[in-house]
Amino acid sequence: MSKGAFTRRLFFLCGLKNYFYAMHQRIIENVTQKIALTDEEKSFFISQLQTKTVRRRQYLLQEGDVCRNQYFINKGCLRTYQVDEKGIEHVIQFAAENWWTSDMYSFLTQTPARYNIDAIEDTEVFYMDKARWENLFIAIPKFERFFRLLLQGAFVSMQDRIIASMSQPAEERYKNFLQKFQQLENRVPQHQIASYLGITPESLSRVRKQLAEKK
Repeated sequence: MSKGAFTRRLFFLCGLKNYFYAMHQRIIENVTQKIALTDEEKSFFISQLQTKTVRRRQYLLQEGDVCRNQYFINKGCLRTYQVDEKGIEHVIQFAAENWWTSDMYSFLTQTPARYNIDAIEDTEVFYMDKARWENLFIAIPKFERFFRLLLQGAFVSMQDRIIASMSQPAEERYKNFLQKFQQLENRVPQHQIASYLGITPESLSRVRKQLAEKK
């Protein structure tokens, strides 16, 4: 190989590497907020990730299927919900950019999922199956701390939500939603927000009107 060809190949490989890291910048920043990683550890972590695009209204997971993966939302927005025997949807969670989501019980036990996960808008996710997830813990043990912190945060958030649903008025619940899910108000249909809050769409409209009048 000539010197010129070698130089061009080197620049191509460097550009490809920079593009590859830029593509995964959001998830790397998410992880390194909680644990420190060397360049080699970042590269290994990225090598364990797969990418998928979920179109609007397309399922990422359906109730009754086994949840095979842990998902990170790179772009877009997902919702997790259940459908009761009357066909009424109950929204459990929203997950937008920089959030992790899964049916954790199904993922850990490899039993049928209790929830549905679908896309509110076109969404790009990075994901790892259980084998890669476990392999990551073996190769880089500090990732056990990372996912433990994620699970702790999710547990605390769920407890707060249960308490809020039992004791807080609708207006306070809506304020908490706006604080937790910044910039999602105009991306998520109002009836889904109402379902997440445990109130009717009509009640949500009244709450929004009352808050607007207070400004």
